[in-house]
Amino acid sequence: MKIATATYPIDWHDNWASYEAKVTRWVAEAAENGADLLVFPEYGAMELASLAGSNVAGDVEQSMRAVDALLPKANALYAQLSATYNVHILGASAPCYDGNTRPSNRAVFFAPNGTQAYQDKQIMTMFERDPMDVKPNSPLTVFDTTLGRIGVIICYDSEFPALSRVLVETGVDILLAPSCTSSLAGYWRVRIGSMARALESQCVVVHSPTTGDAAWNPTVDVNIGAAAIYGPPDMGFPDTGVLAEGVLNEPAWVYADVSLEAIRAVRADGRVRNVAHWEEQAGRVEGVAVAHMQDVVNK
Repeated sequence: MKIATATYPIDWHDNWASYEAKVTRWVAEAAENGADLLVFPEYGAMELASLAGSNVAGDVEQSMRAVDALLPKANALYAQLSATYNVHILGASAPCYDGNTRPSNRAVFFAPNGTQAYQDKQIMTMFERDPMDVKPNSPLTVFDTTLGRIGVIICYDSEFPALSRVLVETGVDILLAPSCTSSLAGYWRVRIGSMARALESQCVVVHSPTTGDAAWNPTVDVNIGAAAIYGPPDMGFPDTGVLAEGVLNEPAWVYADVSLEAIRAVRADGRVRNVAHWEEQAGRVEGVAVAHMQDVVNK
């Protein structure tokens, strides 16, 4: 399959038509370049807050509720584009209340046959804890698609290996890591986490970040990143583990051809066998020996 992952800019929109035209243009470009799976970033939907005006967009709580109110319309747009262009799409994530007192950070996955499902972020960053007060309202999900089994690890989730591991143990070969980071260090944390997940689970991890300045909204005021697609640095993959990567803070799609057969081959016959040897850790962490090597004070 061919995967497209976006370094996606956060823009101000004066009306719905502007937002619709932007998303349609991005999807059409990827589809025309032969992509089968399109990945948009974490909190990419926060640009919808601009439709409520600057006062609402500038407030954390009001902007989240404004975006939530537009999610049915945004999801309908993604669903239509998925069907029209015959592509699978992980839509840009958004605060979603869905009848709960506090929102989740939710990314919806769309299949061209009209079905859709979603993944809520599991572990929140400090800003998501306060002032956003975002909650993990739903558990981890495996998306069983015609492209294979796919999992989603949203931004900070990519830095916690147990989350990815349980998805891989459920048959996932491809992990999608949408992100929104406001510093170069934040971008690299997600990048390093994503590359580590690709190494230890011998799978493909797809990183899609936001980019650009949006001072009008405190949630996405600064965005730094570069889209990339990672694999294990082993047989059938680049020595760096980087299948493709974009230019830092340059809005664009990044593409790579990914083979499920290559993933299965490296797990079965790679120079290292992280997946097969994973369980050996259990026997090595049950007891920890302490070697006392402090300096002895002469009396």
